[in-house]
Amino acid sequence: MPLLNFRDPALTADSHRNRIRPGVLFRSARPFPAANPDTVRELRARDIRTVIDLRGASERSEADWAAAEEAGLRVLWAPLDASAEMAAIRPDALRTPDDLGRFYLALAESTPRAVADAVTAATEPGAILVHCAAGKDRTGLLVALLLDLAGVPADEIADDYARTAEALPRIFAALAGTAGLGALNTKGTATGTGRAPHGALPIPPALLEAPAPAIRTFLGGIRTRHGSTEKFLLGCGVDPEAITAFRAKAATAPEPAVAPEPAVAPEPGVAQEPGVAQDSAAAPESDTGPESDTGRAPAVPDSAAPSGL
Repeated sequence: MPLLNFRDPALTADSHRNRIRPGVLFRSARPFPAANPDTVRELRARDIRTVIDLRGASERSEADWAAAEEAGLRVLWAPLDASAEMAAIRPDALRTPDDLGRFYLALAESTPRAVADAVTAATEPGAILVHCAAGKDRTGLLVALLLDLAGVPADEIADDYARTAEALPRIFAALAGTAGLGALNTKGTATGTGRAPHGALPIPPALLEAPAPAIRTFLGGIRTRHGSTEKFLLGCGVDPEAITAFRAKAATAPEPAVAPEPAVAPEPGVAQEPGVAQDSAAAPESDTGPESDTGRAPAVPDSAAPSGL
């Protein structure tokens, strides 16, 4: 897959496959440099029909997903634009995972329309792909909301988010030179401040990592301030029907019911002694066929390679 940080969260955040079906929700970084026919073929092979782009206007180009749109995929722009929030904080204000989680909460609360548009789009037929620039922060918080809505435990949601750390070196290299993101390559410099040379905008240290506690803090903040993810999304303007539709779309199929064994009648003219079971050899064969696999989610290969590709 020619997309960095690409994976199906259901394969890592729901290892027992009892909360969300694989093949429903995918995440990635932005296409580098732009989606090409090979990328589109990979998306179509996974039945991805909707791409949700969370980037701000200054980060995106119409050419990024032109090939996908020409192939009939829907590309929805739902900008969780962090520029205002970034301008309002000092670089040293985002140093810990908890700081980062609180930043995610402020970002989600400040962009209710984009959150509602993205969640509503997740109910469309076929799978969806959610991405921002790195596929970490904005993608991380939106995917966390969707997984939480499906009932995936917070610790497993956080573990999936943290997998982005494996892809960060490649993402940083790919983002080098893009507008306003040069500072991503200063991790490990002598100063360690995340400040870019030549007057470029500084990047807070926590934004250079993907610590699992950040998502736990974010989801905890959602529950503390809004009661639940569902209540938060309703407050953002998501219709209750959309929440029901996403849960139904994401739900794993229940185990098929097995019909009970039919009652065995005694042979004509033979009295059945009280408390004595009929000889099993005389029982007619059950008309219950082999258990059907109809309705079970199909096996999906794990496309989430550690390389993030």
